Amino acid sequence: MDITIEELLIPNGDRTVYGKLYAPTEPGKYPAMIMCHGYNGTNADFIRECSYISRHGYVAYALDFCGGSVNSKSSGSSTDMTITSEKEDLLAVFDYIKAMDNVDNSNIVLFGGSQGGLVSALAAAERADEVKALAMYFPAFCVPDDWGKKYKSAEDAPETFDFWGLKLGRGFVTDALALDVFGTIGRFKGDVLILHGDKDEIVPYSYSERAVEIYENAELIKMPGEGHGFSMQGGQTAKEKVLEFLDKETK
Repeated sequence: MDITIEELLIPNGDRTVYGKLYAPTEPGKYPAMIMCHGYNGTNADFIRECSYISRHGYVAYALDFCGGSVNSKSSGSSTDMTITSEKEDLLAVFDYIKAMDNVDNSNIVLFGGSQGGLVSALAAAERADEVKALAMYFPAFCVPDDWGKKYKSAEDAPETFDFWGLKLGRGFVTDALALDVFGTIGRFKGDVLILHGDKDEIVPYSYSERAVEIYENAELIKMPGEGHGFSMQGGQTAKEKVLEFLDKETK
């Protein structure tokens, strides 16, 4: 199936979200997937997934979170970025995509990798009646625990600091420590697919095991030998599994 790829800016209050829209050229209404990058990532992290699923009859939009990366093309500073601000960006994108003429608004799936997986899970919980399904690569459900090990309280964090190549503000820590991930994500009752490597040293596999016990309808696919970020072979398997999931959910 032939597709078009175009830049699309989406407003969110005083912020502007940059992303790329992948869509079949043939007129019609298509199911859609919104793709969310991980910490210090960009929309380009999911070029393969977006191209692949759009050629199979889906609209795909991959965004840059505001302040979410040193390479983000969205507005905003990384020192203002939090998990909650990223969730707000995603929900603004969701509402925009839902209103598009070529999108079947009853069939919108959220997708995210790592921190983007966490953000997608929280957004799905908030819009449980509107999101059709949720797919994630190695979702970073460990974020509150990880930051809780670094700082007993947000007041202990510097006003701004560098973390893994990105300058954060204290607000990120405040927000992270307040998240109740496992008390929240189960509000989403739709189908969930998680793909997670058993050699992941950033987000332990056990977090996804815990998540599938909380979700009512979830499948966890263990990716043997894969770490945080899939190999070429693992990535090929993962995107095929995601397409299978999409087809089952929306067609």
